[in-house]
Amino acid sequence: MDRFTQLRRLGLFDARVPRYTSYPTANHFNRDIGPAEAASWMAGIVPGSEISLYAHVPFCRRLCWFCACRTQGTSTLGPVETYVATLSQELDNLAKHLPSDITLSRLHWGGGTPSILSPALIDRLRGKVFEVAPLATDAEFSVEIDPNEIDWERLEALAFAGMNRASIGVQDFDSEVQEIIGRIQSFDVTKKAAENLRAVGVDSVNIDILYGLPGQSRARITDSVLKVLSLSPDRIALYGYAHVPWMARRQSLIPADRLPDPTERLRLFETAQRLIEADGYVAVGIDHFAKRDDGLAKAAANGTLRRNFQGYTDDQSSTLIGIGASAISRYPEGYAQNAPATSDYTGQIRAGRLATVRGHAFSGDDRLRADVIEALMCFNRVDAGDLAERRGHDRSAVLALLATIDEAFRPMVFSTSEGLSIRPDALPLARMIARSFDAYAMNEASHSPAI
Repeated sequence: MDRFTQLRRLGLFDARVPRYTSYPTANHFNRDIGPAEAASWMAGIVPGSEISLYAHVPFCRRLCWFCACRTQGTSTLGPVETYVATLSQELDNLAKHLPSDITLSRLHWGGGTPSILSPALIDRLRGKVFEVAPLATDAEFSVEIDPNEIDWERLEALAFAGMNRASIGVQDFDSEVQEIIGRIQSFDVTKKAAENLRAVGVDSVNIDILYGLPGQSRARITDSVLKVLSLSPDRIALYGYAHVPWMARRQSLIPADRLPDPTERLRLFETAQRLIEADGYVAVGIDHFAKRDDGLAKAAANGTLRRNFQGYTDDQSSTLIGIGASAISRYPEGYAQNAPATSDYTGQIRAGRLATVRGHAFSGDDRLRADVIEALMCFNRVDAGDLAERRGHDRSAVLALLATIDEAFRPMVFSTSEGLSIRPDALPLARMIARSFDAYAMNEASHSPAI
């Protein structure tokens, strides 16, 4: 039986499963978690510790059809100015509950398009964030950059604010694919953005690309990847496009009959993967690649790689606080999510309250399963002894959970007295294998294709 036949037999080309940037996944959050719980969890942060902070900016000058993120279009800065004022007030609200001497190990501005902010708004948000918690020594401050929505003045403002890593979204450089997905972005514009980032002192640049887009072919993705590699990014994220028009209505503008079939999706991914690895990048987890001297590659090698709502990270902080509409926070005790609608979020904040409307409090079983799933997603293996040492789990409990893996996957994994690992030729099954350890019921329509 050839590899593709075996993967098809196991259901890879039909399944939809979570991306597992959290466990349990956000669709299992509940209304039992609100402002009181979030405030209590904040108050429990150890004084003097490092935390991470994520600021969500849900505005774009134009709405790309392929995107399923929670964003809204605006042709003026008026709504953005109002929103930054609300973010500032939310930070004031948080400061009432947080220890006064915490610092930030990671600060990330995402969206939407954070680079839509004017220099004055960048400076205002920077100042308010650092009133609450300054950057720690060797901290990382990253911002998502749209090459079509950035200029030298904003780059200078971001660099002055402390940005030392930038993430550029590319998706695909082919002009026809760009027309189909509603995202026009030339290679020259992207190259200029990368050059200007380095010119203002931002040495670390990430680039995101997509496979599985409508109209994409192996020849086209080859050309796009080679252009990405010519920009010498420090990290590359190779995400699979998820076509979910029932959840993201703008995707209904994309012709479904132009989408590659599931088998071709895998071939597109592996075509890009071979090119990236041939250029010297190290595979990190299931869909990231990094230069060997990058922190992500080092974390993958030394066993400290983590996975959160921003994807893979080398951040070791146990607390990630999200601010802004729909932003999700992770505390040692559980998850807390802000009101998704900007109007609801704004109302909560202006009333002087935290905007938490739902979340999830961890049980002991959640913590065990979350660590097993994270290990699979980060390292393609689970070492029972390592989880016992690093996470404090009972080794026998880890092994007992691993023994419950779906029998169908056993030919694709190696089981030993120490743990479990996925065969190299079976790595596309990683998310499906992780699903074997998920105790929660799943609605497949809520998730992306397994490949």
